[in-house]
Amino acid sequence: MPEKNSTELVQRFWREVWQAGNPDAADDIVAEHFAITSGDVYIGPRNVFKAWVQDFLDSVSDFKFDVVEIFQNESGDRVVTRWVVTGKNNGFMGIVADQASIRITGTAVIHVGEDGLLQHNWVERNALEVYRQLNNTTG
Repeated sequence: MPEKNSTELVQRFWREVWQAGNPDAADDIVAEHFAITSGDVYIGPRNVFKAWVQDFLDSVSDFKFDVVEIFQNESGDRVVTRWVVTGKNNGFMGIVADQASIRITGTAVIHVGEDGLLQHNWVERNALEVYRQLNNTTG
């Protein structure tokens, strides 16, 4: 039996920060030193992460974030989520905003600290495929 239900905290993170489009909600959910590592790029601490979230949200209009699957390890200090983001290109990845449809899939591994706050989020997403689609290339 898991020691703690960390999936509830991560669901709250997805719901209040990403789904509600409110980076400031992270203040009550993530540690001050929180960071995300996306595509091997470290984005932190919390204030830098929040600015990054806002930039991401601004680059995808009609933004929608759906959790596909979520589970945690036995001790509850790691939560894994598969997710899908859909919307329209509003300058995503520096591409000219043409409102083309976007579908981003990803996996996040999140470290939950003993203090009940999120500590780190490692993300892998299909950025290359989305970039190629938006640029109408296959190579």
